[in-house]
Amino acid sequence: MSFNIAMSGLNSTSQELNTISNNIANVSTVGFKSSRAEFAAVMNGGMGGGVEMSAVSQSFNGANMVMTGRTTDLAIGGNGFFVMQDSDGSTLYSRAGMFNQDKDNFIVNNAGHRLQGYNVDANGNVMTGSVSDLQVKTGSVPAKATDSVDFAANLDAGATPIDTDTNPFDPEDSDSYNSSYTTTVYDSLGNEHTMTQYFVKTGENEWEVHYSMNGDVQNDVTNMTFDTDGNLTAPTGAITLNYDPENGASAMQFDISMSGTTQFGSDFAVSTNRSDGHTAGELTGISIDEDGYLFANYSNGEQMVQGQVILADFPNSGGLVQVSDTAWSATQASGQPLVGAPGTGTLGC
Repeated sequence: MSFNIAMSGLNSTSQELNTISNNIANVSTVGFKSSRAEFAAVMNGGMGGGVEMSAVSQSFNGANMVMTGRTTDLAIGGNGFFVMQDSDGSTLYSRAGMFNQDKDNFIVNNAGHRLQGYNVDANGNVMTGSVSDLQVKTGSVPAKATDSVDFAANLDAGATPIDTDTNPFDPEDSDSYNSSYTTTVYDSLGNEHTMTQYFVKTGENEWEVHYSMNGDVQNDVTNMTFDTDGNLTAPTGAITLNYDPENGASAMQFDISMSGTTQFGSDFAVSTNRSDGHTAGELTGISIDEDGYLFANYSNGEQMVQGQVILADFPNSGGLVQVSDTAWSATQASGQPLVGAPGTGTLGC
């Protein structure tokens, strides 16, 4: 009996050394979580029967994050695991966030496990609740004609009014307008066009806006008025501008919103100048933001959402079983995974 008691101590110590050795061997492994050997005394009829290793507990405490400079390297601040699918269809969970794009544009780790997330519909809207492999589906984006322009500025209340009868508007004569600003717009083929707005003060709190496209003056003229507090009172809605580029593209029609434009006693300054069109673009790379959204980046500067990374948490993370490739599998002891977008519920981000 004494020999068996002594052997139980040696066996337990050997198992503890295995656990310690595994921790040391993985000291540089990204996403690895250390384990701890836990022991319990063995009793036989009230007498000591030695010792046994009752469990190997895992520590899922957070670790220091390191900037790698790679747009697809991820880390989780808080609770949760990345959800991945193996080639055999099994689901794995990991804290290791080293991902890349494979030849089929799936987001995978170094072992080829595909990262799971919410994909998007045909309109680019994230379909929350529909979990599948994350994949960049769009290799290029077609040109998009400008539909709207958002423009806001401050017009100088102290500017001198211009008598348009004696000094009619002429874009070549800077004395015929008080200020101007240029916006780039796009036709249906993705060709750039220059729209210039010329602001002419015609009276107290009254202005005219003239337009030119690629240097050609348009017939459209917008009357703007402001109240005594400098707030825009007219126009109350968007202004529609039409232009035929005569270059094989469709005739252009876009709305100009001047909401937010003011007239204060300070210099002319533009706060918003944004059009929604763009040229055609080719895929140049991918990136994932802090909310887990996967973006495809294009040569024309556009970004398109391709999906959102999901995370999973468990009622008992200690019940997960470690498997190869720094991953875990769910068990009855761990409970069912609680899946969601980063930052929701108890999930980290």
